[in-house]
Amino acid sequence: MKTLLLLLTLMFTLIAPTPSAAQKGDPQKHIDREAFFARRNAYITAEAGLTADEAAAFIPLENELQRRKMEVGRECRKLARKNRSHQGLTDRERRELSDCLTETRLKEAQLEKEYIERFKKILSVEKLSKYQQAEAEFLRKFLQNRKRDD
Repeated sequence: MKTLLLLLTLMFTLIAPTPSAAQKGDPQKHIDREAFFARRNAYITAEAGLTADEAAAFIPLENELQRRKMEVGRECRKLARKNRSHQGLTDRERRELSDCLTETRLKEAQLEKEYIERFKKILSVEKLSKYQQAEAEFLRKFLQNRKRDD
């Protein structure tokens, strides 16, 4: 579960294009979120063996979870981008970023817990486990492909 949380946090950090990448027009740095989520949802549906009815109920709820997690981490990503863009951070901003990241992880974990309970009403324990494995595997493959493309 910690690995999944780390991968999700990393994924959301990578999904948000940096201002410098947008200015340079580097297509490798920009991710089409809709296409990403469409591929991710298809992968999860296939790997978890979801029926059409399960997918119809589960995928929108899972997308809602991802959207809420992105909202939770929005301010941290702004500070992190500032740090990556070499504008530098003051010691106060570094403390804020550290505190923000910790708070974000806690909020994301709480959201995970909340949504897992909701997912259990849609999916069997076996399919829920397969979903978690598929999510982690998709992110691993995605990150490997991004690294290879860079």
